[in-house]
Amino acid sequence: MVDTVCRSCGKPLAGRAGRTGRNSVYCSAACRQKAYRDRRTAPADTVHGLIEDIGRQVEALVPQPPSVFYSGVSELASSVGRLRRVARVARDTARDDSVTRAAVTKAPGAPAPAGESATGDPAAPHTAVPRAAAGQDSPEPGSVTHGSVTHDRPVTHDPVTQRSEARTGLGESDFAALVEPYRRELRVHCYRMSGSYDDAEDLVQETFLRAWRAREGYAGRASLRTWLYRIATNTCLDFQRRTARRPRRYEPVPGMNHGTAEPPARVTWLQPYPDEDLPSAEERPDALAVSRETLELVFLAAIQHLPARQRAVLVLRDVLGFSAAETAEALEMTVASVNSALQRARPTLRDRLPDRRTEWTAEADAREREILGHYMAAAEALDLDAFTHLLSEDIRLTMPPNPYWFVGRAAITEFLRISLDPASPLFLGHWRHLPARANGGLAAGGYVRRPGTTVYRAQVLDVLRVEGDRIVEITSFEPHLFPAFGLPLRLPADV
Repeated sequence: MVDTVCRSCGKPLAGRAGRTGRNSVYCSAACRQKAYRDRRTAPADTVHGLIEDIGRQVEALVPQPPSVFYSGVSELASSVGRLRRVARVARDTARDDSVTRAAVTKAPGAPAPAGESATGDPAAPHTAVPRAAAGQDSPEPGSVTHGSVTHDRPVTHDPVTQRSEARTGLGESDFAALVEPYRRELRVHCYRMSGSYDDAEDLVQETFLRAWRAREGYAGRASLRTWLYRIATNTCLDFQRRTARRPRRYEPVPGMNHGTAEPPARVTWLQPYPDEDLPSAEERPDALAVSRETLELVFLAAIQHLPARQRAVLVLRDVLGFSAAETAEALEMTVASVNSALQRARPTLRDRLPDRRTEWTAEADAREREILGHYMAAAEALDLDAFTHLLSEDIRLTMPPNPYWFVGRAAITEFLRISLDPASPLFLGHWRHLPARANGGLAAGGYVRRPGTTVYRAQVLDVLRVEGDRIVEITSFEPHLFPAFGLPLRLPADV
């Protein structure tokens, strides 16, 4: 079911006969931009406003016409999900405050230890949440201002929190409502920096906690978004220093034919990113931050070879479009150092990217979907010939974090033959697949029903890279990521 009227102005949407791609929910770019501005300035940017907005959405729900009802329910689900995330950030910041106060018992007025900011966070920037960004003046203790309305709130008996809220005008919930809209794009940023979907979520949460601790020092010299990106980038750099991850080369596994080519690079922490979790065009009209080519696995694997600070410079400058001065301030570098790091990073990245990368077009997308359909059908039919026909001669298969790798169609065919042949003692079982999207491309969630069982269990998530009409790379991941892609962990045998 799709919308038939514009969500912004209510005018009928143009028909889509003969057109492919994602359905629009606005009739024009002007309506899309207006909706984006309205969301940024709406009272829902505060907790009370968000709750009131949900109430209005519930009252406005009507079962007819179906397309309008569907649109309203989708909007309501999105708002409820946002409120849940806001509550989680508020809960975590409150926990962080209680832990910090229990662990640090400095005398009132005592100076911060050397190397720490006034908030006690050595990694926090010397700048936290602006009153201007929240649209607030300093409220009286015991109240919080939402736009032009002041709401009573129980006065906390914690003097640390009282002093902080009096200076910033923000409690945990309002702070969470202010920063939560940036979660998805910050998670993409942390994913690019770390290469891991699991780590990206943790890094965003740590970013919000650092921002909460540093909120008093924000001077408003930069936008809230820029300030959060600064904290997120330094959080990622600290993570890189703690983990000291370095890509290596795959090594031969005894008794396994890997092919005759050089072993590929092994990035054990590499994980895919679900397309459904990306900011939409409505949330980020400047889609540069979520452009497909900077989310491809091949790009993510390549930038992991860059030193952490070079990686940060390249992402801020070439992906996010920060100026050299903004990048230098975020990373506490000179402009000359930023330019030098970028000049070193670019050729290293080019050397590790494929010579040719497919540009997205509607035709290419349709062709890739067709290839994915053949790929899933061949596996489910246990048709090894049909399966290998889809592979390029020099295809590469890797399975991070596992040590298995194969280069070349012949090596992959030999590997698959023993597991797809029902007569083989190593026959794995019967397959079913569900399509998915990862890193701007196509993926397939594979389920196996082992001999003697009646349930298909999640086995592997394959992310495909296609050039022309052949698959040139398969990166296979472990099944614990299925829920992030909206895939169940089990399928009944009759599906």
